[in-house]
Amino acid sequence: MKPIQTEDLRIFSWVARLGSFTRTADQLQLPRATISNAIQRLEEQLGARLLQRTTRRVQITREGADLLERCDRLLDDLDDISALFRQGDQLRGRIRADMPLGLAAQVAAHLGEFLVSHPQLQVDLFSTDRRVDLLSEGFDLVVRVGAVVDQSLVARPLPPLELINVASPAYLARHGTPATLDDLAQHWLVNYQPNPASQPAGFEYYDAASDQTRYLAMGHKVSVNNSLAYSAACRGGLGIAQLPQSAAQADLQAGLLVQVLPDYLPAPMPSHILFPHRRNIPKRVRVFADWLTGMVQTMR
Repeated sequence: MKPIQTEDLRIFSWVARLGSFTRTADQLQLPRATISNAIQRLEEQLGARLLQRTTRRVQITREGADLLERCDRLLDDLDDISALFRQGDQLRGRIRADMPLGLAAQVAAHLGEFLVSHPQLQVDLFSTDRRVDLLSEGFDLVVRVGAVVDQSLVARPLPPLELINVASPAYLARHGTPATLDDLAQHWLVNYQPNPASQPAGFEYYDAASDQTRYLAMGHKVSVNNSLAYSAACRGGLGIAQLPQSAAQADLQAGLLVQVLPDYLPAPMPSHILFPHRRNIPKRVRVFADWLTGMVQTMR
């Protein structure tokens, strides 16, 4: 079998993303026949249908989706290798990152500053509070809060998240302001449950005398599975929440939230940037991680 041509993979990547042979030809300034021949050649060499063509659209097949993930990584790595020998050239390629919803919103607000310095880079920013699989979902890095579960991943620590207890003025007007842990028996907690299998949340606080985190069961009237809904439910008067101080600061200043029980704070939560373990970290990803680390340090 003849070796697969890098240019054929690059054309396939464009067609798969644009969903059109014609648009790809326009984008790459190539004849449409060149695009068609590249896809046909690739399918013959691999022995698989990569794209389904109709009169109106081009759809990627499951085999095509598998190839797309792999070839994108390969093309990005080839760009990195080429950049090693091009002094003064800009970093090129695509960065796929996933992070919690609240952090993603803050990163997106400042991402233009990063791209001004690196105009040849493309950043695909995904945001979810669930734990994604870096390898199978094709991410270059993710930011996660909490203990590192998969020890095979490469972890870079970020400043820990300082947490505080908050409630809305309307909630406190109805239920009173708790002054002791015993008072919580008369209160509700917003239940943060990012994974369906996880147990209902409780009120957590760090006990300095025993150097342990304590857990106090509380009732709840609402459960949410992401950090934005969690803070929104608290602002809406649905209960007490334990939020990152950096995320709650604006609402505290605006009077939308009030800090409660300052003597019973949760322990700071560790956070990390995680990288896949099975390949070297490309320079473009390292540079983005450095920028992200600096930005997070200024926020916390």
